[in-house]
Amino acid sequence: MSPTPPPPVPGSSLNAARRSRELAETVGCPAVDVLVVGLGATGAGAALDAAARGLTVAAIDAHDLAFGTSRFSSKLIHGGLRYLASAQLDVAHESAVERGVLMERTAPHLVRAQPFVLPLTPLVSRGQSALAWAGFRAGDTLRLAARTARATLPAPRRLSTVETRHLAPALRTQGLRGGLLSWDGRLTDDARLVTAIARTAAAHGARILTRVKALRLTASGAVIRDEVTGEEGEIRARAVINASGVWAGGLVDGIRIRPSRGTHLVLRSDHLGPLPAGLHVPVPGETNRFVLVLPQGDGRVYVGLTDEPVEGDIPDVPEVPETDIGFLLDVLGSVLDVPVQRADVVGAFAGLRPLLDTAPAAQSGTAPRTADISRRHAVLTSSEGVITVVGGKLTTYRRMAEDAVDAAVAARRLPAGPSSTASLPLVGAASPDTLGSVRAPRRLVQRYGTEAAAVQALGAQDPRLGEAVLPGHPVTGAELLWAVRHEGALDEADLLDRRTRIGLVPADRAAAVDAARRVLGEVSAQVGEV
Repeated sequence: MSPTPPPPVPGSSLNAARRSRELAETVGCPAVDVLVVGLGATGAGAALDAAARGLTVAAIDAHDLAFGTSRFSSKLIHGGLRYLASAQLDVAHESAVERGVLMERTAPHLVRAQPFVLPLTPLVSRGQSALAWAGFRAGDTLRLAARTARATLPAPRRLSTVETRHLAPALRTQGLRGGLLSWDGRLTDDARLVTAIARTAAAHGARILTRVKALRLTASGAVIRDEVTGEEGEIRARAVINASGVWAGGLVDGIRIRPSRGTHLVLRSDHLGPLPAGLHVPVPGETNRFVLVLPQGDGRVYVGLTDEPVEGDIPDVPEVPETDIGFLLDVLGSVLDVPVQRADVVGAFAGLRPLLDTAPAAQSGTAPRTADISRRHAVLTSSEGVITVVGGKLTTYRRMAEDAVDAAVAARRLPAGPSSTASLPLVGAASPDTLGSVRAPRRLVQRYGTEAAAVQALGAQDPRLGEAVLPGHPVTGAELLWAVRHEGALDEADLLDRRTRIGLVPADRAAAVDAARRVLGEVSAQVGEV
């Protein structure tokens, strides 16, 4: 008989019942120590950091976990190489350190080493090749300085033409003179990282409240609206952290954001053939900019990304313009034997980077490209006392959260010690040996870590749940049920667009909606019978 899978980490389960209970315990009630607004990676990270210090925490979001930028990344945990090229040495080192923290301590189940090949085509000059190789060697020095083990991230090396073709068979052979192999951190799924952070915060007592919109912020709390019922109320807090990303300026005066759109295409894997490694494809005319080809292991490949300024109002979900699609296809086509056509693009997504605009307010016409704006993060305190954390990137979410909570603790003299999150494993994390012994498919272990066996057991109990929710995609009904019971999913969008990534392909999403609604209906019926 197989052993019974362990239950979820105590206190980590998020669901509709817990949300309702904790919302009632928060709105109109005595003040919490910290209110966090925004439940992307940084906001969830701030909730975890504060809760792990023993503070009482409420964290709210108008939508869902990872609704904004945190689900639209390249799914990479960067070591800071690109920041070396622009002499941002502190940002590069910080990125390398945080990459090591995620890969070796806090989330080894979600982050692993990803190989990349930079093909040396006729479009890459000898000088560019030498510059890229020097960059990869410098990136390995960053790894060493960050004390990340060689076993975690292998060394870069030069590839022969035969080796390059083996790792990327779709490359055009004419003029190919080999390649450069490098390694970086790669997330199984960025939205799953946010879910793990939020659940870990919940296990430490934080109240994670989705579908709760902040209407007004002050240093002592927020006027909010429950987006499920429409009811308004007040959450009182001793300190308020605004971690709402590209929407931060709409809640606090004086915060100016220059959003940058990063677009990715979604292709079926069979269009590019086997891809044991990802690709760095140099952008013609640029010395330090690449289009990335990112195999996902689920029958899809992502191709990205752009870096274009966005003007005007900030949409909830950015649209992908045809110009971005055309740009990415053109760059991709520069190295492929058979170019990808527009009809081969089965989906596309865009995220908005919340870059802090530090140019003088009166300055116009001379603003730098968004690609050139620093990725340093900033923690700012408004005249009213609201603390805003903005800028940065997914890789450094933990450090951003730590700095924001440090500011809140200092400003409000909260009874808390230093951050402990650099050594605090997220839900599902364990050593490589422990993860390797989990009795579940490798794909599930890379998404759920030590909880993978419990997810697998749901499918064993009910054969319907063990089946894929749509042909050609590995997600099962058991994963949907787990998301509703333990990961705070409230509707089909939460299930298809964030707890799984089925929704990145509109046709797949349409085919899976009935399965998602069926699971939601069954859980609702079970709750009603209790």
